[in-house]
Amino acid sequence: MRVIGGEFRSRRLKTPHGDSVRPTPDRLREALFNILAPRIEGAVFLDAYAGSGSVGIEALSRGARRAIFIEKSRPALRALEENIRMLDIASRCEVHAGSAAPLITRFDADIVFLDPPYPREREYQLCLEALGEQPRPLVIVQHASRFTSHLRDSYGKLRRVRILSQGDNSLSFYEPRP
Repeated sequence: MRVIGGEFRSRRLKTPHGDSVRPTPDRLREALFNILAPRIEGAVFLDAYAGSGSVGIEALSRGARRAIFIEKSRPALRALEENIRMLDIASRCEVHAGSAAPLITRFDADIVFLDPPYPREREYQLCLEALGEQPRPLVIVQHASRFTSHLRDSYGKLRRVRILSQGDNSLSFYEPRP
């Protein structure tokens, strides 16, 4: 796993051993940040179900002001904290241990990235329903492409405005209704 672009380009990131974390593929991360390019500079980026932090760290590398990470897995938290130390970015990061759903609306973020473990379908609903009540400017959900039809087009005040699919992975983009 490596950082694709920006300040930390090509830097290698630690990942936890085992299959408890499913890193966002490089190609999908690159496509995501090409889309986010006009919005990332100076943004606060929330990486829920952060794993090793590759998506939030990529956001910082490309100009985000701060990154907030939420992760429950102890091995993933250790890898995330080691990556933050290795890149010397602790002053730009917040790390919160725990389940994302009850924490997700406690933080003011410009961009929220949700990537729950695919088998935990209920996590998508819990987070999107909470964010639908207290919307953020942009919510991006990574999910299995076959799961696209399981996500609603709207949750409270959020509505899906775009879907990007690459093989088995998809990103659904949600924004507040005008």
